[in-house]
Amino acid sequence: MPIILNIDTSGETASVCLSKDGDLAGLAVNTNQRDHAAWLHGAIQDLIKNTGMTLGDLEAVAISIGPGSYTGLRIGLSAAKGLCYALNIPLISINTLQMIAHAVIKEGVELICPLIDARRMEVFTAIYSKTLEEIKKPFAMVIGKDSFGDILATNRIIFCGNGSKKLQDVLCHDNAIFDDSIATAADLRFFAKNYFQEKNFANVAYTEPYYLKEFYFHSR
Repeated sequence: MPIILNIDTSGETASVCLSKDGDLAGLAVNTNQRDHAAWLHGAIQDLIKNTGMTLGDLEAVAISIGPGSYTGLRIGLSAAKGLCYALNIPLISINTLQMIAHAVIKEGVELICPLIDARRMEVFTAIYSKTLEEIKKPFAMVIGKDSFGDILATNRIIFCGNGSKKLQDVLCHDNAIFDDSIATAADLRFFAKNYFQEKNFANVAYTEPYYLKEFYFHSR
């Protein structure tokens, strides 16, 4: 029955979650992106105190590893590594796009496409099945009115994440569904539980944020 601290500072909203055997024990959220660094450690302390636990009860720390905000990813990973070193517990890293996809899994749409705003008309994205199996691995792209046209021709896709509004402004298709659900660290806990049971741990010393720097540009 692992007790895991889940951390997400990858985007505009930061959050921390305590989970016990995959069940939600507590959640704290910060919506001021400029305040993530100052907010995070105090939020973790308060969350643990308010749930009646101690740092010593933690058995692992799970982190949203990216893609996302460069600064935000470094803030979260630094905190996670510090706790893992101090408490001698394992680190679990989870792709941010998969975390975002989980926030809409209950909709039951065949394909899920999370999008993270990467400035201008660029997004970080991937495509998952309704069971969160990877259909298309994470990549970066410049979106336009023809984006995802080949897949939308034969599949219904639910688009989510903070980049979906940008796509919604230019894409009109009967098979495109847009969802404004906001993913939090609570969405990490399901993956974290499985990773913990499988002992699928990240290397605390060498794990780095997943920035996804390679770009694929939309042809004109």
